[in-house]
Amino acid sequence: MNTNEFQADIGILFKDDRILKEALTHRSFINENQDWPYEHNERLEFLGDAVLELSTTKYLFRVFPKSEEGELTMIRAALVNTKMLAKIAGEINLGEHLMASRGEDGHTEAILADAFEALIGAIYLDQGYDAADKFIRDRVISHIDEVKEQGYRDPKSVLQEEVQGKLKITPTYKILKESGPEHQKIFEVGVFLGEKMEASGTGTSKQAGETDAARKALAKLLKETD
Repeated sequence: MNTNEFQADIGILFKDDRILKEALTHRSFINENQDWPYEHNERLEFLGDAVLELSTTKYLFRVFPKSEEGELTMIRAALVNTKMLAKIAGEINLGEHLMASRGEDGHTEAILADAFEALIGAIYLDQGYDAADKFIRDRVISHIDEVKEQGYRDPKSVLQEEVQGKLKITPTYKILKESGPEHQKIFEVGVFLGEKMEASGTGTSKQAGETDAARKALAKLLKETD
């Protein structure tokens, strides 16, 4: 597995390319090649997801000082969702270098997005946070204008459309707990699909709590359908 071409494509020369090779190894490939010397990329994906969230959050917090939490969350979600990350993975030809089984052609959106997050994790381990942050700014945050032009929507509206389309029911919200002094109340709100609570969220208002709960429920539902 020669990664020189891919390192040239992304403009990063790894100190230890074994980390990169792990990032480019999908679990399905190991299932068919038991003697493959590298681990699959799921641990690096877990790490990269956290680095990506921190980097994008830090950028949005600084660049949009007047935006509320809910709006920042929606911009971030539009920047780092599966569809966008898969698109960015295509821009750096990641799929051409990803080791996946013949049944997993390496080009499904979910696999490409996961591998892209694993790549971020690999860059962080090999090069440090500053290098990973620069890579994210160059490759992900550079799409911010595209995201703003396409618009981003309130998670409550998106969740309602998803649930009504798939389950033919309407999400309902219930305050689970209120805490803090009167002028600084924190609301914990649950979102229910029928009798089942799908997720809970918190906010400094009932509306903010509902939005947070909807965002978490939506992320859960989208992950289940990936």
